[in-house]
Amino acid sequence: QVQLVESGGALVPNGGSLTVSCTASGIIFVGADMGWYRQAPGKMRELVAQITLASTTTYSESVKDRFTISRDNSKNTIYLRMNDLKPEDTGVYICRAFGRAAWSYPRQEYWGQGTQVAVSS
Repeated sequence: QVQLVESGGALVPNGGSLTVSCTASGIIFVGADMGWYRQAPGKMRELVAQITLASTTTYSESVKDRFTISRDNSKNTIYLRMNDLKPEDTGVYICRAFGRAAWSYPRQEYWGQGTQVAVSS
């Protein structure tokens, strides 16, 4: 069973920094593309950043140059370092994986439950 467990969410001041983590189990992590999404109250879920199995990264325009996504394959974990946080960054940060539970299985997507990030104004 694939599980994605996020951690590190907190309340931070405007302009502050925070790192959230997502640890995966039950998936072939080195073969998975990983990403962070966020969902703010009353808004649709949006892509924040993603990192491929080859560690190629992409970011949404709203977080580019402020956020950094990284992965540690030895720990089955991805990170999102967030600097210069703004109130509009507030939301539930949700981890997504696109990969296989076993090499003979097809790739599919999996989602975590999310971790809450709140930025005070």
